[in-house]
Amino acid sequence: MLATNVPLIEIGETTVMIVSDGDIVIARQRCRAMVLRLGFTPTDATLVATAVSELARNIVLYARRGAIILKPSENQGRLGILVIARDEGPGIGDIQRATGGGGSTSGSLGLGLRGVKRLMDEFEIVSVAGVGTTVCVKKFSGPLVP
Repeated sequence: MLATNVPLIEIGETTVMIVSDGDIVIARQRCRAMVLRLGFTPTDATLVATAVSELARNIVLYARRGAIILKPSENQGRLGILVIARDEGPGIGDIQRATGGGGSTSGSLGLGLRGVKRLMDEFEIVSVAGVGTTVCVKKFSGPLVP
């Protein structure tokens, strides 16, 4: 149960198809609403929503279309959110460069994958040239309410 006494299963999964800048805004809003309902602080909700914005922006910029999937998660008594960003774009040639230190790989001022990795508690990426990219990230809030 959540702090709001809503069973985790009732929050459910949300998928936002990403094809335009407007979809980035929708994904961010739905993410923020979900994590607040899960009991995240407003500050943490903003951090997670920022990560979702970056992932969705990457889809628009590099793959043109994809999806952001938001799922409530739980790990060792802590509530969290699982965010899956999936596309069928060209893939990432150098994952280490895209997620490691140094400057932006796109020349933009955004946080990019490096920033997403720093904002979230868990980060995993799989990318295959010509097939697409899937990024899975998780963020956890405080302990579950008994």
